[in-house]
Formats: sequence, C-alpha cells, structure tokens
Amino acid sequence: MKTALVTGAASGLGLELSFLLAKDQYKLVLIDVDAANLLKAKESILKVFDVEVETLIKDLSLPDISKSIMEDIKNQHIDILVNNAGFGLFGSFTETDWERESEMLHLHVLTTTHLTKLVLDGMIKRGSGKILNMSSLAAFQPGPLMSIYYASKGYMLSFSEAIANELKGTGVSVTALCPGPTKTAFQQTVSQNTCDNKIKFNMANAKEVALYGYKAMHKGKVYAIPGGFNKFLSILPRLVPRRTATHIVRTIQKKNRRD
Repeated sequence: MKTALVTGAASGLGLELSFLLAKDQYKLVLIDVDAANLLKAKESILKVFDVEVETLIKDLSLPDISKSIMEDIKNQHIDILVNNAGFGLFGSFTETDWERESEMLHLHVLTTTHLTKLVLDGMIKRGSGKILNMSSLAAFQPGPLMSIYYASKGYMLSFSEAIANELKGTGVSVTALCPGPTKTAFQQTVSQNTCDNKIKFNMANAKEVALYGYKAMHKGKVYAIPGGFNKFLSILPRLVPRRTATHIVRTIQKKNRRD
C-alpha cells in the first residue's frame, strides 16, 4: 500500500486532499496542531473509506519539527507528500507580532523545505514520488499588509519550480498549487478585525481547488493555478508596473480586512 503524508490535514484544503488520497486507497499520515479537528478528520475519512489513517499532533512552526515527524513515522516510505499547512497574518509590518511572523516563516519556509528534503531521498532511490506544495496566487506579487505571507508563498513557488527542474528524469515530480481566495478556515487566523472575506467575488470552493491541485500533481505539472481569472491575476505584474500591481494588492487588502 502506498503512503501519503499531509500537513495541515485537520480542515480546509488539507482535509479535502486527504479525502482524495483515501479514495485512491493511500495509507494516510495526517499532521496538524489542532488535535480535536484532526481526530474528527480521521473519523470522517474512515466513515467513507477503508484505509489506514495515522495522525500526528505537531506544531509545524517549531524548529527541527521535520526530524521529529520522520522519527515518529519510523522513516516509512512516503509516496506522496502534501505540504499544505499554513496561515496568514494581516497588518503593517511595523505593527505585526514578530513571534507570529517567525512562526509563519518557520512553517512556510523551513519546515516545508526540510520535510521535502527528508522525504525526497527515499523517493529518488525508489524512482517515484510526488510532492504537492501549497503556494498561493499571492506568490506572484508583493503583498502590502500581508508582506510576510506573500513573500513566503513566493519562496514556496520559486523553491518548487527549481527542484522540479532538478528532479527531471528521476521519476519524482513537484507541483506548486497556487489558489486564489478559497473558502476555508484560513481567514480565522489572518486578522483580528475580521474572520471572513468581505470581497466575495472570485471565492473558490475548497473541494474544487483540492481536486484541481490533485489532478495537476498526478499529471506532474510544475505549478497549478485554479480559475481563469486567477491565471490572469498571476500575470498582472507583467502587464502593469510592479508599483501599480503592489498598490492594487494593498487596496484590495484594506478593503477586504478592515472593519
């Protein structure tokens, strides 16, 4: 039986991707910091699919957490790795909490990179494997008022594209999924002012985004942007001056988050 490891699996896109993997009869290793919802996720999957589900309660923002994960799963073969866990933080960089930003950088950058490195060795030796990294439409431009989030997602896209190129001919593929606004619990961690998007236009469904990314991963695509309008927005910085694109993003963020 093949095994898939999914981070941030307790809800949202991580949970939807876990359902898709269970449908294809993968053994699941589900990781999240939210113990209660991770248990609910496991139970909901087992009600529908007869698969093995292992859960790990881990804070992925901690240093060297990737080593702890690999030790806990006893270095079992991972055929699919889904680096989905993440969160956002709204506010001016001079006013936001550094501890929270540091946790975000550890999660989005260090943990994702390290876990990918640890899993890749076995994949290359076996000559097969797939990695899905959760980037964002935010990766394609600077993001005033969410500067660290946008920058970290830009890193994730660039990193994924680079190693995807390095891995050509190995049987291993890396895909960066870059969704636009998606209806998940993500908004609850972004801002104290609001836990919901005020701008409802172009809001995607988590099931549809997960399926789009899942299919792209299996096709070995380097990056995947769900939705025609999102594809247009991804090239906007090439069509207008970057200063203008940055101003547009700031205007949208202010309108979307502030009371």
